[in-house]
Amino acid sequence: MTTVATAKEGTGSPYALSHLDALESEAVHIFREVAGEFERPVILFSGGKDSILMLHLALKAFAPAAIPFSLLHVDTGHNFPEVLEYRDRVVEQHGLRLHVASVQDYIDRGVLKERADGTRNPLQTLPLTEKIQAERFDAVFGGGRRDEEKARAKERVFSLRDEFSQWDPRRQRPELWNLYNGRHAPGEHVRVFPLSNWTELDVWQYIARENVQLPQIYFAHEREVFKRGGMWLTAGEWGGPRDGETVEKRQVRYRTVGDMSCTGAVDSDADTIDKVIVEIAASRLTERGATRADDKLSEAAMEDRKREGYF
Repeated sequence: MTTVATAKEGTGSPYALSHLDALESEAVHIFREVAGEFERPVILFSGGKDSILMLHLALKAFAPAAIPFSLLHVDTGHNFPEVLEYRDRVVEQHGLRLHVASVQDYIDRGVLKERADGTRNPLQTLPLTEKIQAERFDAVFGGGRRDEEKARAKERVFSLRDEFSQWDPRRQRPELWNLYNGRHAPGEHVRVFPLSNWTELDVWQYIARENVQLPQIYFAHEREVFKRGGMWLTAGEWGGPRDGETVEKRQVRYRTVGDMSCTGAVDSDADTIDKVIVEIAASRLTERGATRADDKLSEAAMEDRKREGYF
């Protein structure tokens, strides 16, 4: 049922949609537009909060029918176990088809080589782009938001990629009045970002309103971590801790979830959604800026990866 805001709340109209309803409506419209324009769309799904939110919105967009998309996960081999367990549980619950592009397979075949720092996030691009080409996906939904990082702030909702899956900012198309241009040549595809206009706070407020279930890693819990580069990382086979790095138990939670080797936890006692919302409202750092080491490799790290085909 649509939530109606009153004029007393400052909307100026008794029929205005609430802020969250407007964002939801926009995202639902985008999912339906893609279903109507493209032949083989797919949703990038990692088990992280943004991909979980995308799936929730897609289910809403086509209910009571099944969603007309499959899911795609680029598995680095260094994922958090609780997130993978959540991913598989959701796939089974909704009877979805999951495609997995494995970084480990590419390493085993000698196509990719391990990095000295142990992180595999930059290695995701080739498995992702080759899977898109092999499965002939012509639209790929991603959970990127403009508030996360300045390169993502440049991106349109419909973002054209060439036959090599590369992004050229100069080929951005105008998007006026929620009209989206999905035209593309054979071999090209379009990256679609239905959460572009959401903020981290919007995401959590919507998750609270809709009672969307998340992996417990997003809430404060006691965990063995060690400090590297100013971040609390989880020990694992990926290469941590090194000599001189001390493992200790701390009360932490994760604001974003990616490769274990480059995703840091934050000290927190926010063990409920309400407490997380209060914590985020007071934060002055985006989740990627605070907890993603792969974005700190250079000022243009994200944009460089996006030009090569990364999300």
